[in-house]
Amino acid sequence: MVKHIIIWNFKDELTQTQRAQAAKKIKEELEGLFGVVEGLQKITVYTQMLPTSNGDLMLECELESASALEGYASHPEHIKVKNFIETVVKSRKCVDFLIS
Repeated sequence: MVKHIIIWNFKDELTQTQRAQAAKKIKEELEGLFGVVEGLQKITVYTQMLPTSNGDLMLECELESASALEGYASHPEHIKVKNFIETVVKSRKCVDFLIS
């Protein structure tokens, strides 16, 4: 099994309202990929970060294999969400690792 974690930071120019709207849309659309993307076993987007965090939004996925992760990354529905995310974030950190 593979764990896929992404941490994003919103663009500085976004207002709090724009950030909240973007976070809601990202959460709904990414979590909506469950049951759509083959091999995606769990997906959660966290939007309520504590002030001690240095990220604004976090994605946590579990996929059945590295090839399932590749399929997720190239899935047309994921690409749609990714294209929107790129319009509202200034940075992205990714960690992928095997879990047993």
